[in-house]
Amino acid sequence: MPRTALLAGATGLVGSHLLDQLLRDDHWDHVVTVGRRPTDKADPKLEQLVVPFPEIGALPAVDDVFSCLGTTIKVAGSQEAFSSVDHDAVVALAAQAQRSGAQQFLHVTALGASAGSRIFYNRVKGETERDVAAVGLPTTIAFRPSMIDGARDDQSRPGESLGLVAMRAVGPLLGKYRPNKASDIAAAMIREAKAGSSGNRVIEAGQFGRS
Repeated sequence: MPRTALLAGATGLVGSHLLDQLLRDDHWDHVVTVGRRPTDKADPKLEQLVVPFPEIGALPAVDDVFSCLGTTIKVAGSQEAFSSVDHDAVVALAAQAQRSGAQQFLHVTALGASAGSRIFYNRVKGETERDVAAVGLPTTIAFRPSMIDGARDDQSRPGESLGLVAMRAVGPLLGKYRPNKASDIAAAMIREAKAGSSGNRVIEAGQFGRS
């Protein structure tokens, strides 16, 4: 049966890997991206929609929705601006996905996500998980990576780069806290989507697997 995937955040680090994998995978014959700007990809099965996040607007009929939306407080400029992307836009996407008939919503949050956390970043990620699950989609899966490992083309994050160098050096000692390759996160999202399990679940960093 023809199957449509929708991806938000396709220009980001994980999202760009995920878009490549979706386009290569015959499980989906149509891939729709939503974002503030289109990607530079061109493919016969790719459709690109530009939306003014955190507003989403009506979506086409879709089966599986993937969200790789995310920013940092430094890039966003304030806690409120950060929340509008990492919480408001993701929850709005889930709500529109339900209206469009989606069966699955898979999204990237963060290791330590908890709505009760005293750490602002982790609290927002946990609130996002909670509110996405409350939308009522048949399946929601939250992926909680550690620090994400990969080359970023869109912006410089020197502190993060130094942290990655240190964490790579001691990776085997870190267990679930070792960096996760962006490509591995994307592959885990593809794998879970194709498995088709129902309900609300969380996939922790140590369960992603490695390439």
